[in-house]
Amino acid sequence: MKTPKDQLDDRDGTAVRPGAQLDHYRIEGVVAQGRAAITFRATDLLTNRPVALEILRPEIEGDPVLLERFQREEDIDRSLDHPGLIKLIEKHGDGPERGRSYLVREWFEGTSLRELLSQGKLAPERAVSIAASICEVAEYVHNHGIVLRDLEPDHMLVGADDRIKLIHIGVSSKFGARRLTFTKLSQVVGSSEYISPEELLGRHADARSDIYSIGAMLYEMLTGHLPFPGPRIDDRLLSYPLPPRELDPGISPQLQEVIYRALEREPQNRYATTREFARDLTHLGEVGVADRPELREWRKKGIPAWKKVVVYTALALIPIVIFGLMLYLARH
Repeated sequence: MKTPKDQLDDRDGTAVRPGAQLDHYRIEGVVAQGRAAITFRATDLLTNRPVALEILRPEIEGDPVLLERFQREEDIDRSLDHPGLIKLIEKHGDGPERGRSYLVREWFEGTSLRELLSQGKLAPERAVSIAASICEVAEYVHNHGIVLRDLEPDHMLVGADDRIKLIHIGVSSKFGARRLTFTKLSQVVGSSEYISPEELLGRHADARSDIYSIGAMLYEMLTGHLPFPGPRIDDRLLSYPLPPRELDPGISPQLQEVIYRALEREPQNRYATTREFARDLTHLGEVGVADRPELREWRKKGIPAWKKVVVYTALALIPIVIFGLMLYLARH
């Protein structure tokens, strides 16, 4: 039986729903849903102030590997301090937490980027402003040696001045840190339309992977469409997205070029840093426009059979290679 969107199954058979109490926090309602956790608005009954509770889903708590991975988020959060990040609040006077793992964060009045997108595409100036704000937060995180890996509209709150707050840092990790296995990663990340091609292939993520995700969100903000909608992985690995100017001629050639640089299939061809990305966004008049094959070849329908064979073979080999590496490490 599916859990209603406004509640979360609890360990003891009850449910975390509006009106319920978790330690000294009264649940008010859902504000965001991720694949690993659900964020609720709540009231701290000790201070009578609103807070955000991020509560792990039961299936994540029940898996030691995934639970350990997501407990790192709290450690990473404590090391970061930026106005674009929702601050972690120290829990005080808590009881046994009713067997639940959760984080308490500051409350921020804003609208989720997902909600904004559900109302249609944004004006280019506003989309650029929001994307530049995301780049600023990502740059700060990257400078601390952390890759976000799970950037998507559900994790962004947009304030009255269009400055963003990153709700949580998802499956973030230190550069070069041990990865989840392919199976575990797929359980958490799923088939997000914002995940970079290299992550789909099981490679290490770095700052350029986050740049791809920001580029995908910028594309959606400007056009009202995803660059690669749907669950087909081979689209992102072999196809080109519909040029943004085909969907909205009001998008300048320079802004379209910036999007393409962020969405390059190979990480080495993207912006190297979010600082470079943000600079082009705020200095569009200085951006040179390349004669890109993407602007011509997107009309070609279908993918050559030999390319499909190569991609599907590579995807099939990923879990085998990872298993082999794990077996080798276990023996040595």
